[in-house]
Amino acid sequence: MTPSLLSLLRKVDTPTVCDAIEFAQGKRGFDGFTRGTMLCSAPTEPPVVGFARTAKIAAVHPPTEAPEVIRQRRMAYYEYMAAAPSPAVAVIEDLDFPDCIGAYWGEINTTVHKGFGLSGALTNGVMRDLGDLPAGFPVIAGSVGPSHGFVHVREIDTPVSIFGLTVRPGDLVHADRHGAVVVLAEVIDRLEDALRRLMQTERIVLDAARQPGFDFEAFQQAWAAFEKSRV
Repeated sequence: MTPSLLSLLRKVDTPTVCDAIEFAQGKRGFDGFTRGTMLCSAPTEPPVVGFARTAKIAAVHPPTEAPEVIRQRRMAYYEYMAAAPSPAVAVIEDLDFPDCIGAYWGEINTTVHKGFGLSGALTNGVMRDLGDLPAGFPVIAGSVGPSHGFVHVREIDTPVSIFGLTVRPGDLVHADRHGAVVVLAEVIDRLEDALRRLMQTERIVLDAARQPGFDFEAFQQAWAAFEKSRV
């Protein structure tokens, strides 16, 4: 991850990254993205970009383990998040999905994670305290709710599943109001060039369509040039 790639990823939306991955691969069929509609706490803020720090939680039922075990795991979780190399994103699977009730992401937890230096959170679970969450720490979640239930950490640093997307510790994640993608390790070194070329290619049609007098003939010409340049 070069500084210039990180800067660019923070300026483009997740659909653009999804298309750029295919551009870098030279083929269609990339499927490392979430399915369904997710919610974003800060849809007008820049996207969440970072390497995944993962965990699993549950909240519907009280934990069955000893309180000391739960407390130790909770502290181990926060130590794990605090030690994340930048840029990092918290990716948390709620094991109660699709019947999640416990909002792990509220004002306190988001503020703590932002203080640790993480760029945001991705979860299939619940968020709350909308309007009180800190700026610069978007949460992309499965739902909004008022309660924390019996929320507790079950696993740390393990593969997780978020809306059909498998995320492993260390995966590069890009997420915004559209959902999330995992950037394949094999394309990271080609991604910046792919993003720039993709955006340049899209300008062929966009610039033409915005010109006065744009008509079907102009569209045909622009589209032909566009098709020659895209995957």
